Amino acid sequence: MARLNVNITEELNTRLDNLAERDGITKSELLRKAIALVELAVNEKYRGNKLAITDQEQHVLREIVGV
Repeated sequence: MARLNVNITEELNTRLDNLAERDGITKSELLRKAIALVELAVNEKYRGNKLAITDQEQHVLREIVGV
């Protein structure tokens, strides 16, 4: 597996720590999931689709833009 070193702010590091801890995963796994989500959003954008958060009845609560 390749290794990558990045410089991030203390605030971003704290956010990563909190999210990883809340999900019971490592920061590396959290970043892998984040990259997969961005990849999905970008691919769908080029297909003319949108990424959204919906409730159980499929009502759009938030549309994800800027990805």
